[in-house]
Order: sequence, then structure tokens, then C-alpha cells
Amino acid sequence: MSGVISGKPTAETDVDWRSRIVEPDAEGLRRAAEILRADSVVAFPTETVYGLGANAFSAKAVGEIYRLKNRPTWNPLIVHVADVDAARDLAYSWPDPAFDLAKAFWPGPLTLVVRRAPHLPGIGAANDTVAVRVPAHPVALDLLRACGLPLAAPSANRSEGISPTTAEHVVRSLPDVPLVLDGGASSWGIESTVLDLTGAVPRLLRPGALGLRLLRDVVGTIALPEAETEDGAARHSPGMSRRHYAPRAKVVLRADVRDTEGLAAPVGTLTYEGSDGTEVLSADPREYAADLYAALHRLDDAGHATIIVQEPPGTEDWLAVRDRLSRAAA
Repeated sequence: MSGVISGKPTAETDVDWRSRIVEPDAEGLRRAAEILRADSVVAFPTETVYGLGANAFSAKAVGEIYRLKNRPTWNPLIVHVADVDAARDLAYSWPDPAFDLAKAFWPGPLTLVVRRAPHLPGIGAANDTVAVRVPAHPVALDLLRACGLPLAAPSANRSEGISPTTAEHVVRSLPDVPLVLDGGASSWGIESTVLDLTGAVPRLLRPGALGLRLLRDVVGTIALPEAETEDGAARHSPGMSRRHYAPRAKVVLRADVRDTEGLAAPVGTLTYEGSDGTEVLSADPREYAADLYAALHRLDDAGHATIIVQEPPGTEDWLAVRDRLSRAAA
């Protein structure tokens, strides 16, 4: 198990893990669909991060997600579907903003929270809503069509850990996953934006790949998140836990990454263009977000005890990045 905990494969575990990664060709999709119909789980690529999918209508299958991830049951799951009609089938009602947002951004990295249809069981947290989206990744869409099921799918990693953006990230974090469809590196590299449409005004629950400026262009006013929900309380969206997206190393946010006083060594640094660091990412927030999790994986695998992250700018364009880093450092 030491290879699993450290994230560094041994020769023996490397062979076993890689045997679980398959190409998303006709045979790979057939195998994946067969596993899903048997109430088990499959990891698959999306444009945001890799997801761990299970039949959203099966309590047994959804329970397997929570077991493998060691995820608390008060943390809900997003349901992935192949098209807007499939999303509407899961909803009690489909408000006007949902029509407009789906038309503008689906398939894509936007999750909508709406009232849940009576025939759909609660997906995780006990509430009357469902979080749903249509992913933009061709492999994800092929899988949804092949299995013919709505797939509940959180990120395919252990709870609280760094989200996976490659198939290898998945098997290192979840070595017991039956099968991983390899679709290459996720293009957005950060989770979907989540909007709650159950109130009078759309409300941001989780900042993500799509920025608020784009969303406001479609629906106008968007309310910002309310006070943090305590861990253990039911909520309408994942990604709201106090500690989340975290490597094994301690994450520290500092304006000056050269300030290592009082920090456990060895120390790795994550900066953006214009500053020296172990990992230097783009100063463009979209490009930075796309590379953030991969950089944290590399720093963690290098054995750093502490990762100092240069504090990102305070502008709205960096909202999703600041959210992920603040939770990783909690």
C-alpha cells in the first residue's frame, strides 16, 4: 500500500494500475457501459476533471462512489447527462434561466441546480434538488450514450484530495477503480461552475471554469455565495467543504514565496509568470487554472513537505483559482 499512499508507483503496482486504463474505443466503451449497468463504477474524462461515474438511479452504485472515495454522504454529486432533454427529465421544473444557460453553455463546464423530479432518488445529500450538467468531452458523451444512463460523477479521487486531470492521476488515487477510460489531459483542468436556479435570482454555489462575466451576459444578476455551510450539513453543490482539493503536503499561501520561515522542509513553490518557483504557471487565470491540479500533483509526487503558493490576484477572473487554493490550504 505504500505506493498508493505516496502516489509513486512501484514496479508491481504500476503494472496493475495501468491495466485498468483502457482506450475509449468501441471495446473500451462497451466494457465501461457493461460495468455501469452492473451497478459498479467507471472513471472517465471530462473537459473539467476526470469523473467517477455510476448509475444515478441506483442507490447501490452511488454508494460505491462514496465508499471508494471515502466521501461523506452529506456531500452531493453532480449528475452528467448526454443532452438537455435528459437533464429536463431529472428536473421537477426547468426555469427560464436554465433554458438560456443550457443553450449558451451546454455541452460545457456549467452545472445547474434545479428542483429534483420525484422519480429521481436523492443523489447524496438529503435535499429536493439535483445538480446536473452536459459535459463537453467527446469520450464522456460517448459513454453516456453507450450506457444509456444518467451518471452521478464526482471527481475521481479520494475525498479532499487533488482532483485528477489525467487517467494516471485517477489510478494513483483510486487503485481499486475497476476501469478508467483514457481521454488524455482535461482541457479546462478545473471543476465546473455551479449555479443554483431554485431561487428568484441565480446564485453562485461554486466558482469554476466559466467566469461570472460570461454568465451575467446571459442571465443578468447572479447572487454570490452565502456564508459557508458547516461540514456535515446538507448542501446543494459539491466543492463546498472547508478542506478540499488538497495535496498531502501542507499548502501555504504567501505573497512572497521566498519566505520559508517556520515551514517544514523540503519546500516547493508554485508561482505564476514573473516570479521564480519550482512550478511556474501562466499569469492568465484561464491557463493557470488548467494547469493548477497537474502542478500540485507534480509537487506532491516530488516529496515536498510544504508547498508555498504565490497568492493569486484578487480580481474576479481569479475567483475559482482562489477558491481552490484557499480550500487546499485549510
